[in-house]
Amino acid sequence: MKLSARNLSERVDTLYDAIVVGGGMGGLSAAIYLARYGLKCLIVEKGKGRSIWMQDLRNYVGLDPETSGGSIVKDSTKHALEWGADHLRGFVDEVVDEGDIFSVKVQIGRKNPVEATFKSKYVIAASGVIDVLPETDDMQNVFNYAGYTLHVCMICDGFDMWDQKAVLIAGRESQINAAFVLNWFTPYISVLTHGFEVSDEMKAKLADHGYPLYEQKIARFLGEKHKMSGVELADGTVVEATTGLINMGSIYHNHYLKGIDGLEWDGENLVTHGLAQTSHDRIFAIGDLKQGLNQVSIAVADGTKAATQIWRNIRRASAPRKWEENIKKPAEVA
Repeated sequence: MKLSARNLSERVDTLYDAIVVGGGMGGLSAAIYLARYGLKCLIVEKGKGRSIWMQDLRNYVGLDPETSGGSIVKDSTKHALEWGADHLRGFVDEVVDEGDIFSVKVQIGRKNPVEATFKSKYVIAASGVIDVLPETDDMQNVFNYAGYTLHVCMICDGFDMWDQKAVLIAGRESQINAAFVLNWFTPYISVLTHGFEVSDEMKAKLADHGYPLYEQKIARFLGEKHKMSGVELADGTVVEATTGLINMGSIYHNHYLKGIDGLEWDGENLVTHGLAQTSHDRIFAIGDLKQGLNQVSIAVADGTKAATQIWRNIRRASAPRKWEENIKKPAEVA
């Protein structure tokens, strides 16, 4: 069922088997499996997730390489609803552990938000990350290229940068080291710091590899129809490039779990074991929130694993279903 502020009353008294925080590909994978296991699940999706950068999903088995992340999310949301999952556009503020159940506090709407609290036995954290982009006076100019020829994932899109003139945009000095991995795909790398100064040691390392360094702020990206031709810097310098990698870090959407005792963290990532289970036996973390590769294929598999372990737990604690008509009563046995 598709939920909104208008029909929340139909579900606020429901005890869900699991609430999935995040409606990206990992969260939808979990929801589809939960629904097909016959479990009650709710997907809470805030919108504008990392999938919006995926204009072409070129490394997922069975899909046309030009399939967009947005189209997969749209179709998979439809499938989850058809199989019985509930879906709500909202923002999870907090998850409170009340012993056997969780209270999940959600805000719906932005201008005049409505607050609602849902109950569940399990929580699947699938809210992911969003990549930090360079801030300029015209962010629409950045959006015109991000996810097209300006990439945020080397593992996903390194092949598409092969032997092209590329810019690496870093947010701090340690992130410049990505240049020495990106050179597997192309050696024609110019490093942009978007305003911060680099140590003499790093300057020497870049010079040793022949990689130009520009410490000025980025003014705008050049090109047309989402295809880059270069980057204009604040002082008017134009750096020629047909592609680029933004390596400025990520914002983790994990605030709602920070009040839960017993969760093991590795920085901003949740530590998991087995089938995507955290150190809390009723909280699962999938995709970019957990340790490991930030790949769609991994997130989808994580969703499958988390849903399956939850089903196993609930099934093992439930009485078996029997074909009562075929079971002989004691008198009939005698």
